[in-house]
Amino acid sequence: MPVVLFTDFGAADLYLGQVKAAIAARAPRITVLDALHAAPNFGIEPAAHLLAALVPHYARDSVFLAVIDPGVGGRRDAIVIEADGRRFVGPDNGLLSVIWQRSRRRRCRRIAWRPARLSDSFHGRDLFAPVAAALAAKRLPRGWLAAKRAPEVLLDAGDFPCVIYVDHYGNAMTGMRDLPESARLRVGRHKLSYARTFEAARPGKPFWYPNCIGLAEIAANRASAARKLRLRIGSPVARV
Repeated sequence: MPVVLFTDFGAADLYLGQVKAAIAARAPRITVLDALHAAPNFGIEPAAHLLAALVPHYARDSVFLAVIDPGVGGRRDAIVIEADGRRFVGPDNGLLSVIWQRSRRRRCRRIAWRPARLSDSFHGRDLFAPVAAALAAKRLPRGWLAAKRAPEVLLDAGDFPCVIYVDHYGNAMTGMRDLPESARLRVGRHKLSYARTFEAARPGKPFWYPNCIGLAEIAANRASAARKLRLRIGSPVARV
């Protein structure tokens, strides 16, 4: 079964390579997939909604290593959750809580194991990666996990009416789902109508559409909607 990585580490920095090396050291034959390494920096809530939208597009036996962890080295717990056939390894800071609350079959456990050398600033490499690798390889040592009733930090699992991700085209994903075509969205002073495809909108004109992972996305035909509308992570979006 694969390990799927979802982090805010950045693909160009040195952290991602170290995480993959830690996985390979314990499970060299496991496939590692990169879901995203440009998740919102320190953005636990937008990342939680983005992760929840991405999850259905990966195999049910996947092990997700999810790390957006501004409290690394502090008092937040480290957990593994099982949700509808997939497993998730990461900090108990709300990042996994949207998936937890939307799942039908679920289980939570605390990571009780600690490595001999544990960096205060890099639990993604030293703690979470070995656990994810052991789970994916089906060779989890006894005593590594302990019972835990549920994640301690639970974010609102309903729609999140804000921008949660901006891609390199300038398209802005929101945390809103299942909007009818008749809906209009307001960002700042602008009201946006639905368009089914990019070419259905005039060049440069912003609009919204349901994107490939089921989220309402704000875009512009052959232009950056984020630049035109001054959108960034956390910008509020309202349905009107």
